[in-house]
Amino acid sequence: MTPRHKALLGGPEIFKEGAGEDRGEFARLQAFIGAIAIGDMVKSTLGPKGMDKILQPMGQGPNSNATVTNDGATILKSVWIDNPAARILVDISKTQDQECGDGTTSVVVLSAEMLRNAQNLVEAKMHPQVIIRGYRMALAAARAKLEALAMDNGSDPVKFREDLLRIARTTLSSKLLQHEKDHFATLAVDAVLRLGGKPNLDYIQVLKKPGASLKDSFLEEGFILEKRIGVGHKKLLEDCKVLVANCQMDTDKIKIYGARVKVDSLEAVAEIEQAEKEKMKTKIEKIVAHKCNVFINRQLIYNYPDQLLKESGVMAIEHSDFDGSERLAAVLGADIVSTFDNPEMTTLGTCKKIEEIMIGEDKVVKFSGCSKGEACTIVLRGSSTHVLDEAERSLHDALAVLFQTVQETRVVWGGGAMEMAMSQAVQEKLTEVGGKESAAMEAFGKALMQIPVILADNAGLDSAELAGQLRAAHAKGEHSTGLEFNSGSVADMKQLGIMESFRSKMSQLCSAAEAAEMIIRVDDIIKNAPRQRDG
Repeated sequence: MTPRHKALLGGPEIFKEGAGEDRGEFARLQAFIGAIAIGDMVKSTLGPKGMDKILQPMGQGPNSNATVTNDGATILKSVWIDNPAARILVDISKTQDQECGDGTTSVVVLSAEMLRNAQNLVEAKMHPQVIIRGYRMALAAARAKLEALAMDNGSDPVKFREDLLRIARTTLSSKLLQHEKDHFATLAVDAVLRLGGKPNLDYIQVLKKPGASLKDSFLEEGFILEKRIGVGHKKLLEDCKVLVANCQMDTDKIKIYGARVKVDSLEAVAEIEQAEKEKMKTKIEKIVAHKCNVFINRQLIYNYPDQLLKESGVMAIEHSDFDGSERLAAVLGADIVSTFDNPEMTTLGTCKKIEEIMIGEDKVVKFSGCSKGEACTIVLRGSSTHVLDEAERSLHDALAVLFQTVQETRVVWGGGAMEMAMSQAVQEKLTEVGGKESAAMEAFGKALMQIPVILADNAGLDSAELAGQLRAAHAKGEHSTGLEFNSGSVADMKQLGIMESFRSKMSQLCSAAEAAEMIIRVDDIIKNAPRQRDG
């Protein structure tokens, strides 16, 4: 059939061969199904009784180890997805992870539930723009309720610390660390409060050392560098003035394999080598002129400069790891220098004591009494690398959410209480709204109600029974009522101390609603033709 016949039968062909588009109902269905499938995939990991997923990468090699996790962001980051709507949900989970650290699964599940309910309305021939209008009204009512229920103890340090401990326990209760959550909650809160409100989580270093059990993890008030002090140097030094550098200290002898030098005798080689040594000696003299007694270099230090530093009474630590140097300089209050011509313009770092200690089977260098006292190191112990990796992810979530709470001090009750309260507020608001939008608002309220239902389902409880009891309690205005999973019943979150960060909860609500709105708007999916390979 000629292109002319084709055009006469099916309209003009405007796309290149291999490209295409899905329109109207079909496009919308594809968008909804993709997003809902992503929600269903991570739904079972939600809450304190959530299940874990094993992520098995393709291929062999050092990076092909399986990951065992129930962190929503980690799961979605690792899954290769082709559906454009599903990618939107993956993106909101990544954003939630960067912004708040916690709530990555909740935001995806909530958005997927909103889309599931919107799909029913679209199939009942309601226009997407009407649904969006209703969703926006419902979002406004839910936000107002959440803000009204938020509590703020930011001005009282004792109460605020208790709030932080509750938030940390709640965050960790859905993770691998739940059995030791009191221990780790205290570690995380102490670490975050040491920062003193500084906007930099990098000062908290997490060090993973296999061996012992999770209970043996501890908080080290200071900085730990995974290196050894050079041979022959003192293993303990007090009142340290530290010069942190990033320069070459490995040119004291000619590297025969790297350079091509034409000489007419062996004496000439010796002369060149001597010249290199003199250059290095001058560099060491400049370093000693800084009046430091510890020299830490990001690169290697060869034998000759090491010997010269030893003779000058300067402790040398070579090849400090890349991130470690940045963090170390910040912790000691030092500059990272690469030239040594201006000692008066260089800031040296200070700390009270540097010593070599053993953690597990490894020797590490410990810096105590650093000038910037905010720094600390959390040393994680555990039976295997898989356990340690998951413990680090769990701890990162707790640290990030505490860090956000220190900046935005409002808190709310957990255990599905806020979702039920917001759902209740939306149901009350829709009675004031005439027209079709009220049906969309009802769908929004039902989506919020699904969060406690899914939490109960994951714990193997009777979700319909518990949701009914929750709804009745919230209708009476008992807005701190949520789910208690140890006894499998409805309980007062105030007595149990189950708390979440207001900022994390607000971010979940708004991100989920925005992502759902974006997908509901879709009525056309246009695919480009795949690029042809040459030859």
